[in-house]
Amino acid sequence: MCKWRDVSLALIATSAIFSDFASAQMSPAEQRGRTFAQANCARCHAIDKVSPSPLTIAPPFRLLSQKYPIESLEETLAEGIVTGHPTMPEFRLEPDQVRDFSAFLRSLTR
Repeated sequence: MCKWRDVSLALIATSAIFSDFASAQMSPAEQRGRTFAQANCARCHAIDKVSPSPLTIAPPFRLLSQKYPIESLEETLAEGIVTGHPTMPEFRLEPDQVRDFSAFLRSLTR
């Protein structure tokens, strides 16, 4: 007989394995972009290919390219992203950070 707790633990372990595998398949730029997203965005946004966002109104990053061309996001990130959402901090990324973050966003669509 399988207990829900055991199933939950198995799913968490499987998710961690796939996450590590996905990270190993990333270019250095994608990995740097993912590190930035993990440190600055993952509290609200899903930054992987399957999870829901922790904050339901925050779109998962894998869906951003369906709403916005990545190139327009690059310009916004370089100029300073400001939203009407009161809890989202303002970000202004350096050119190398923009390239890394964009590479990471693109990696979510393949």
